[in-house]
Amino acid sequence: MSNDIVKIACKLNCHWEGLYPAYRAWVNNELFTERTWIWTDNLIEEIFQIQAVPGKYQIKFELVQPCLASLDVISIQALYGPVRVKSNGIILIG
Repeated sequence: MSNDIVKIACKLNCHWEGLYPAYRAWVNNELFTERTWIWTDNLIEEIFQIQAVPGKYQIKFELVQPCLASLDVISIQALYGPVRVKSNGIILIG
């Protein structure tokens, strides 16, 4: 089984009070990034480039506590490669 390379775009929206919140992005149980939300516009696009064997994967985001924020995933879209996007952050590679 060979590894496939895919690209996924996730649009995120964040509303917060006080200090800038931090969030983490995961693919299955692998931490892909941890960022501080510093943007004044509440909508950003996070791009993932994933090299993996064909299978089912879950993309999820979480806020790092403590914070007074809400983080919403607006959309998840396939950009490149043999990948399909299902509901709840599930992607199928291969």
